Amino acid sequence: MNVALISGSSGLIGSEAVSFFSDKFDLIVGIDNNLREYFFGSEASVEWNKKRLEDTFPNFKSYSVDIRSSESLASIFLKYGSDIKLILHAAAQPSHDWAAKEPFTDFSVNANGTLNMLEMCRLNCPQAVFIFTSTNKVYGDTPNFLPLVELEDRWEIDTAHQYHPQGIDESMSIDQTKHSLFGASKLAADVLVQEYGKYFGMNTGIFRGGCLTGPNHSGTQLHGFLAYLMKCAITKTHYSIFGYKGKQVRDNIHSWDLVNMFWHFYNNPRQGEVYNAGGGRFSNCSMIEAIRICETITGNKVDFSYKETNRIGDHIWWISDVSKFKLHYPNWTWKYDLEETLSQMHKNFKQRF
Repeated sequence: MNVALISGSSGLIGSEAVSFFSDKFDLIVGIDNNLREYFFGSEASVEWNKKRLEDTFPNFKSYSVDIRSSESLASIFLKYGSDIKLILHAAAQPSHDWAAKEPFTDFSVNANGTLNMLEMCRLNCPQAVFIFTSTNKVYGDTPNFLPLVELEDRWEIDTAHQYHPQGIDESMSIDQTKHSLFGASKLAADVLVQEYGKYFGMNTGIFRGGCLTGPNHSGTQLHGFLAYLMKCAITKTHYSIFGYKGKQVRDNIHSWDLVNMFWHFYNNPRQGEVYNAGGGRFSNCSMIEAIRICETITGNKVDFSYKETNRIGDHIWWISDVSKFKLHYPNWTWKYDLEETLSQMHKNFKQRF
């Protein structure tokens, strides 16, 4: 039997992976104890998504297990053993703002939880492909010291800079920079996954995401800005912009496109490889531009205000260069652009709110 094990299976990326892999594996084992509700409140609960998956995919089995408990994880890994062919580790505390409130919780989930998952893999199914959803926050605020130019609606990098055509690649330093505590805990996990690939010879891949988004995102003010912005536009809820004149730029990758990257890696894995994963020049926007698109799609004027103080460690401009991944996996490319992604969100959220 071929088993895919997905942590954070009721979240945005995990649930997309359950759907994507449902016809590619005999069994999809999900691990998710809805910590997202603890982090961000009831509006961020993923229980609705867990029920949707259970009702839709008969080969999906979910376990409410905390990844910080190696004993609880061991019981699952022992049960399926070498039948586990793929591990997608998508469970995390995802907010740099929230991390400062409870550093022990943040680090134990992001770093210790990842170590637990790696050890369970090494001890029970070392042949499995282990994929980790990392973050561009491992680069800290180094991107903010690039030669940025202020335009009417966005920040942009100087056209003469090497990063201008495609975005920021994996050569950017991860050292000597302010990461936020979230960025530090994810960096610890990122390096661990690299090390298990390079030291133990395991098939591990690290995907440093920009803004990961999609119609099944339980967006909140502290995490998932596109989903939360669309929710505010639909429900006419006030939205706050923090710093940089609302011109900060994010690239946005649809959850399906990211999971499709995982699928390509699974079919031809490498050991301890790192990839930037985002919408690149294909799909990106500033806060101001995103608000305008949401207003066009919903027909509602977004009620927003601006706060001068930016979030600590926040990026002014981020566009991912995915050239390395495309070089290794030339048959992969994006499917969903920004407008299509937001239209999907609008359709999905209108049914839920």
